Amino acid sequence: MVLKIERVTEGCVLGEGPHWDSQNQVLYFVDILGKSLLKYNPSTSKVSKVSVAPNEPSIIIPLAGKTDQFLITLNNELVVITWDGESDTFTKNETLYSEPNGNKFNDGKCDASGRLWTGTYGTPPEDITTIPPVGTLYSLNAQRQLIPHVGEIRASNGLAFNDKTQKMYYIDTLKGAVDRFDLDVVEGKVSERKVWFTLKEHNVPGFPDGMTIDTDGNLWVAVFEGSRIIKVDGSKPETLLDTIEMPARQVTSLAFGGPNLDELYATTGTFAFGGDKPEPPVNGATYRITGLGVKGAPAVRFKLN
Repeated sequence: MVLKIERVTEGCVLGEGPHWDSQNQVLYFVDILGKSLLKYNPSTSKVSKVSVAPNEPSIIIPLAGKTDQFLITLNNELVVITWDGESDTFTKNETLYSEPNGNKFNDGKCDASGRLWTGTYGTPPEDITTIPPVGTLYSLNAQRQLIPHVGEIRASNGLAFNDKTQKMYYIDTLKGAVDRFDLDVVEGKVSERKVWFTLKEHNVPGFPDGMTIDTDGNLWVAVFEGSRIIKVDGSKPETLLDTIEMPARQVTSLAFGGPNLDELYATTGTFAFGGDKPEPPVNGATYRITGLGVKGAPAVRFKLN
C-alpha cells in the first residue's frame, strides 16, 4: 500500500463535517470557528464559501431530491437552507428544531433511510476537556420528529453505520473511545451500547473525533491532537488495524469520496488548544489520501417530507 497524502484546500480555523456528494462529485464541509460553509470541486480545484456568521455550523448535508437545499446546523438549531454552492449568500428556509437549553449541535450523519443522527455538547469552558455531560444524541426523521436517544454526552461527535450488520458506531470525544450500538434503521432506534475501541488501551495520543466506515466494515477515525488517522476493526473489539501519520496535528473528520469512493478526505483545524495553536497552512487544510486499497459507501442525503 503506497499512500499519497495531498493538501487540497487551506485556511480553515476548524474544518469539520465533510460530506462527499456522489451526485455532483464535490465535497461539502464546514469551518465551525470560521463560521462558513464550503464546497470543494476536485475537477477544477475550486473552493466556494459562504459565511453563516455570527453562527457556527457543524454539518452540511444535501437534501434528497433537491439540487440546492441543505440541512445544516447553526449553533443550537437544525436548519434547512438554499445555497447554489457558488455564491456568497444563502437563504434560510426553515428551522426544524432549536435546542432550548443552549447546547450546540456538533457532528451528524444520515443512516440508510435518510434519517439524521446528531448530538450536542454544552457550552465549552476555557478548558474544553472539562465540558460537562449535558449533551444528547438525537435522531431527526423525515416527518421532522426529533427523538432523544442517549443523554449525559460530553462532546457528541463521529458517527458511522454498517448496514449489513445493523450497527451504529458513535464517538463521545471526551470519553476517549468508539462505542457501538445495535441499530434498527426501520424504527430509528439504538440499543445495546458497548465500548468498542479505547484509544488509551492502544497508546493512541489525542482524542477521537470524526469517523467514517469502509465497505469492509472497518472504521477510520480522525484523531484530534494526535496527528493521525486510525483504522479500527469493525467486527472485532479493541483491534487497531493501521495508522496513517498526518501532517496536521488536529485531524477532525473523514469522508470517502472520488468517482470510485476510494479517496479519503480529511479535515483539520488550527484550534488553540492547551495554550498552543498549530500553524497554517499545514493545519486547517483539507487533505486527500489515495492508495488505501479500500472504498467507502455513498454518503446518504437527508430525507425530508
